[in-house]
Amino acid sequence: MEDSPFVYQFDVLQLGNMLRLYDSYTKRKEAFRPLQGKTVKMYNCGPTVYDFGHIGNLRSFLFSDVLRRYLEYRKYKVKQIMNITDVGHMVNDADAGEDKMSVAMRREGKGPEEVARFYEGKFFEDIRALSIRPAFKYPRATEHVPEMIKIVKKLLKRGHAYFVPEQGGGNSVYYDLSTFSSYGKLSGNKVEDLIAGARVEVAQGKRHPYDFALWIYKPAHMLKWPTPWGAGYPGWHLECSAMSMKYLGETLDIHTGGEDNKFPHHECEIAQSEGATGKQFSRFWLHAKHLLVDGKKMSKSLGNFYTLRDLMGKGYSAREIRYVLISTHYREQLNFTLQSLDAAKSALGRVDEFVEKLHNPPQPSLTLREGAKRVLPLRVRGSERGLRALVARARRDFIAAMDDDLNVSKALSILFGFVREVNREVSGASSQVSVLERKEITKLLQEFDEVLGLGIGARKKTAIPAEITMLGQKREEARKNKDWKLADELRQTIKDRGFEIEDTSNGPRVKDTASS
Repeated sequence: MEDSPFVYQFDVLQLGNMLRLYDSYTKRKEAFRPLQGKTVKMYNCGPTVYDFGHIGNLRSFLFSDVLRRYLEYRKYKVKQIMNITDVGHMVNDADAGEDKMSVAMRREGKGPEEVARFYEGKFFEDIRALSIRPAFKYPRATEHVPEMIKIVKKLLKRGHAYFVPEQGGGNSVYYDLSTFSSYGKLSGNKVEDLIAGARVEVAQGKRHPYDFALWIYKPAHMLKWPTPWGAGYPGWHLECSAMSMKYLGETLDIHTGGEDNKFPHHECEIAQSEGATGKQFSRFWLHAKHLLVDGKKMSKSLGNFYTLRDLMGKGYSAREIRYVLISTHYREQLNFTLQSLDAAKSALGRVDEFVEKLHNPPQPSLTLREGAKRVLPLRVRGSERGLRALVARARRDFIAAMDDDLNVSKALSILFGFVREVNREVSGASSQVSVLERKEITKLLQEFDEVLGLGIGARKKTAIPAEITMLGQKREEARKNKDWKLADELRQTIKDRGFEIEDTSNGPRVKDTASS
């Protein structure tokens, strides 16, 4: 019996501002540094392209994106690989049942290539809409079968795998878990308590009920490849080992996925990768927790199953959806509701309003009094030193929050707290915000957005047409004459044309509702 010789932890270094991540293997926060220099080798379990991705899938992808963004913010170079599973993933995420691609092919009456490429395209549309940074590579399982076969050969040679003869003269190949006593340490499962998981209908040849399939001999399957032991297709777990090690080497820095991937998928990856190489497979394992929808498990039968397209069809933006899906700490259960999207729209609007007032020149005053002065949107009460101190403190607190296992919820509170504090410094005093102050505030907001990816300040300022400005002036004249009926009618006319009047302490202001 061969045990895993690796200790899954990283020395805790007492260096200020060190990133600490919760490692699912050691079950504690560990100080993170990459194995080699400043390059982080990260692998993320990607989509199975047999259907549209749902918001639970998207939360996992977004968590990986925020992790990657923060590592890059901390000046690491991230080599990120995310796989495309287009064969071998069973419908129940174990070793029994039907391949998900087979289900989709039967459902849609299409071939495997047509199904896979269609939903792969929809996956890329989703991640572009959500501002997820593209990975270094998105390898497809069907294009890496030779690498999988090489791993199976190594496992057979090292005594970790064995053949199971099947009807038709070929063989399936199973991993012998009795040769890897560390199996179960990631998920906390005990091998003796595991239920059998065969990827083939006849499993009498298995040595142990918990051994898992590396290769499935099934000549009738539409997707199959020749091997020395018979035509078939790879097990789902084998794909990730082959593709991650091809592009990132035999030891990864970080491997991520949803918490449902812990068992059996990631447990099997560890066993087969370390069994084949004799090296530690991944130094850190990070998992995003399941989400609920309206307090319940997401289900089509309950009517609470959402894809990105479903939510955008209800009028929500991808930006608002991203905000909600990253706003709860990745290891905490997120309760997704439509009301949370409404709150996200309001929250982002407040930040956008702040950025707009900070940068955009004021619209001409709508008051008709002669000699009326243009009112600058931002004037400061405090000193330049005071605002710069706010910037420095917010940056420090933001980094501390993200260093603490990517505490995005706290980081967001720091962002909004910063906006509130700066607004408190802004008043109608005589001194306006200096160029230097604007530059410092803008730089900090850009840093926040580099990590969060929320498009902070991304609203486009629309020029207010002269006719709208004229209608606003007429409304102001009606208000001055206390003709409230006419004022309301003019306000509605302006709104019908895509603009609105905001009555502020500095007088009325015209806004484009499309950018609100």
